[in-house]
Amino acid sequence: MRRTARDTEESARTITRRGILLGGTMLATSVALGLRMRYMQVDQADQFRLLAEENRINIRLIPPARGQIFDRNGVVIAGNEQVYRIVIVREDARDVPAVIENLRKIVALDDAELERALKEMERRSPFVPVTIAERVSWEAISAVAVNAPALPGITPEVGLSRVYPLGPDFAHVTGYVGPVSDYDLERTDDNDPLLQIPRFQIGKIGVEARLEKLLRGRAGSKRIEVNAAGRVMRELDRQEGEAGADVQLTVDARLQNFVLARLGEESAAVVVMDVATGDLLSITSAPAFDPNLFVRGISVADYKALTENDHRPLADKTVQGAYPPGSTFKMVVALAALEAGLVTADTTFSCRGFLEVSGRRFHCWSRGGHGRVDLHKSLVESCDVYYYELAQRVGIDGISAMAHRLGLGERYDLPLSAVAEGLVPTRAWKRERRGEEWLVGDSLNAAIGQGFVLSTPLQLAVMSARLATGRAVVPRLVKSIDGVEQPRPEFPPLGFSENNLRLIRRAMFSASNDRRGTAYGSRIVEQGRRMAGKTGTSQVRNITAAERARGVFRNEDLPWHRRDHALFVAFAPEDVPQIAVSVVVEHGGGGAAAAAPIARDVVLQALYGGLPPLSAYPESQRARIRAMQEELPLREPAAAARGATRA
Repeated sequence: MRRTARDTEESARTITRRGILLGGTMLATSVALGLRMRYMQVDQADQFRLLAEENRINIRLIPPARGQIFDRNGVVIAGNEQVYRIVIVREDARDVPAVIENLRKIVALDDAELERALKEMERRSPFVPVTIAERVSWEAISAVAVNAPALPGITPEVGLSRVYPLGPDFAHVTGYVGPVSDYDLERTDDNDPLLQIPRFQIGKIGVEARLEKLLRGRAGSKRIEVNAAGRVMRELDRQEGEAGADVQLTVDARLQNFVLARLGEESAAVVVMDVATGDLLSITSAPAFDPNLFVRGISVADYKALTENDHRPLADKTVQGAYPPGSTFKMVVALAALEAGLVTADTTFSCRGFLEVSGRRFHCWSRGGHGRVDLHKSLVESCDVYYYELAQRVGIDGISAMAHRLGLGERYDLPLSAVAEGLVPTRAWKRERRGEEWLVGDSLNAAIGQGFVLSTPLQLAVMSARLATGRAVVPRLVKSIDGVEQPRPEFPPLGFSENNLRLIRRAMFSASNDRRGTAYGSRIVEQGRRMAGKTGTSQVRNITAAERARGVFRNEDLPWHRRDHALFVAFAPEDVPQIAVSVVVEHGGGGAAAAAPIARDVVLQALYGGLPPLSAYPESQRARIRAMQEELPLREPAAAARGATRA
């Protein structure tokens, strides 16, 4: 069919419109491409020139600042200090030996640290930074920065490291941090990428370990641009992490320092507890150690000296040490008998220096005996025979139940390492654990805190607090987290007869203040500060018949490790109790001679908030006490803690 002129004209107009549209689109595209090319070739020339030289973008983690640990008054007991370190990235260094050789010409490197770093690099991914020198000087850092072109993969860094400004004072409480190890990674299901950073510090023991996740914080990150030589060209962006939480403990740094100084060279433990709140004001194990040694990398010689010391400085005796409580356990047996209605304050027994049961003699510490003994006299003079008699009436299960009510045989939930449960035996326990039946002799030994009974100094302090208040006091170590006060539990009444508790308290007061009391020599004479306490001596060996026949060796005549443990428990002031104290001196001999004087000094220090006036001591002892106070190596905690920083 022949097309008309009209159709031809319409078709031409359509083609023209399409051509114009297509041409316009092509022109716009060409202009856009041209502008983009100009932007890339002119405006972004420097950036793409660097990328053309094999630059690349790396993402690195930023370790957060570890949370600090404070005492109850805000004194820093675990802080952070700024340190300089040198790190290497194997992937960027390429020829690691050559780079390290060049570095050696600039900075002195420790051979042992370098060997460790090389082994670390073999285990880690090639892009992970590995520290090859730590705690280097500012001059060394400056030299590395100036010579960066000759040191590909080497980066000087400023970071934070843990520091314990009070040294050994809180070694067993805070514990210490150390580099994360393969062993640490194997025993945790924590997937935090921070743990993959070589030499990253994590808590190893104590509060540092138990509150690790709180203290650690959350990692940040940064994107950096590096050139082909591994040199950092610039930081592209940064996302800050979250610092760890600050933790405030209930302990008092001044009191803790005094207690450790007062213990001197003894192998001992002291616990001081607020009876109203359960706050642990001091929890001291001696001898201690400097936790800073572990942070910086303890030497073989230093570690060997700690592990081979027979006084066991690495062990926290306050919660890990389980000892026969000796005569400090007698309050448990006495209260069990009173509450069961088996004796009264007027019930008496005769002590001839021993009690014969089933053909065996169970001896009292007094060879001549105490004569007629009632409850009050039994605690004041610590008569063993009286408690042999009670044990046969109460029975071990009744004694065990009372011990648990008073806080013994319990594992308390504290952020400390290896908190021991102790042992309060029963008939069933011996049958299950020993495959033997319980004997009467077992009960008699338990009644004087010997045999199978074991208690920690912490548990003995709890027992004293419960006797002082009649309430189920439990210990508390964490006061606040990031400024938020931790809840204080209400301590319910234990349900004891107030009259029975009054009998026990009065006897403990007399034991410390009556002339015939076993702790009379360590009495406090200041009104309103006097303490109620009980001495204890626990044997670590069996006395043979031959030894007893010839008078038994004195403790001081025996090798140190064969001497008896010395114990003392107390609360003060006796009329309105504020604190409870327990003292255990390993192989110290008698509780009256070794443990009670320490407890008295600690009680007064806690009540006065500093060195007490000499008027609190008996007049005949004041010259000696003054000399002792002047010789104590005390320090001001607040001054010692200066220099630990948050950032």
